Amino acid sequence: MQAPPLALYMHLPWCVRKCPYCDFNSHTAGTDAPRARYIKALIADLDIEAGRAPNRPLVSVFLGGGTPSLFPPADIAVLIAAIRQRFELIENAEITMEANPGTVECGDPAGYRRAGINRLSIGAQSFNAQLLSKLGRIHSVADITRAAEEARAAGFSNFNLDVMYGLPGQDLAAALDDLRAAAALQPAHISWYQLTLEPNTVFHSRPPDDLPDNDKSFDIQTAGQALLATLGYAQYEISAYARGSEFRSRHNLNYWSFGDYLAVGAGAHGKISTEQGIGRYVKPANPLQYMQTFEAGTVETEVTMLNEPERIFEFMLNALRLTDGFAQDLFQARTGLSAESLLGKLLSSQEKGLIEEVSGGFWRATELGQRFLNDLQSEFLP
Repeated sequence: MQAPPLALYMHLPWCVRKCPYCDFNSHTAGTDAPRARYIKALIADLDIEAGRAPNRPLVSVFLGGGTPSLFPPADIAVLIAAIRQRFELIENAEITMEANPGTVECGDPAGYRRAGINRLSIGAQSFNAQLLSKLGRIHSVADITRAAEEARAAGFSNFNLDVMYGLPGQDLAAALDDLRAAAALQPAHISWYQLTLEPNTVFHSRPPDDLPDNDKSFDIQTAGQALLATLGYAQYEISAYARGSEFRSRHNLNYWSFGDYLAVGAGAHGKISTEQGIGRYVKPANPLQYMQTFEAGTVETEVTMLNEPERIFEFMLNALRLTDGFAQDLFQARTGLSAESLLGKLLSSQEKGLIEEVSGGFWRATELGQRFLNDLQSEFLP
């Protein structure tokens, strides 16, 4: 099995305040996160990850959170330099950092650009002040505009805006207004996704009583997809839209095409392909435990190898998100399995109208399959 492209994910876990819908490994620290101590642990972690995939260049780096922009540009410059000292990066590798609007959370886009970041992902979520309040966001609509303008002034021709729909009390008109406001800031990329009530969140235990129902959410989705197309944003993944193919998120595309990715930081997940097979691993989720582990030198990351049914399911779980679909050749290359091992479930899903063969050996979800993507993905469960 040929080694697939390799990316690196680095997790910076702190936020000023945790949002009630968020199920990511994020922790409230205000502006008092133990940054210096955590950076030392990250660099020690990088040493381990460099040994996990020797002589394999990185196609992308993603600094996620949490709110990575709580770390000032000088800290980010240290981390980017540490990555470059340990890994070869392909020419023009995509290096993304998540940032939230607001003075505290995204204070210096130009500084991040100088530090080595070449793509920003800004968490706008909504351009409606009332909805931002319901979501527990601490930034204003004006903060979003300022963040986008400062990003562009700093030289970020490639930045993303995150926008959500299906929000408490949101109707179709309000959802489309959010998209128009986002497009007016001319981001190269828009991530537009539905609010979901994830376990272990405040919204899951105490759901808002005015969420749009499934039919209203689907109406918003289809109308929004049409509007984004007219605004010049082509959909290439279930929740991703770009002004051109060159602005598609290369890091996320590596996920969806079942590429490899190294994991650095508290709770970070990794996937690695070796001669022994395909393995997954995860770092300690609690930031304090994570730092103590590296300080004590007791790092033992267990790699769990995927069996054949798990490889099939995980490939399809990701690849079915791509609106253009996938080739059976890619399945074979990324899983090391034969196309025949997949064919039976493909044909069964085809009979149900959930998937279609576009051309010889190239498959994609139908419109029905995209609407009921969870059902289509479950067809490939082990």
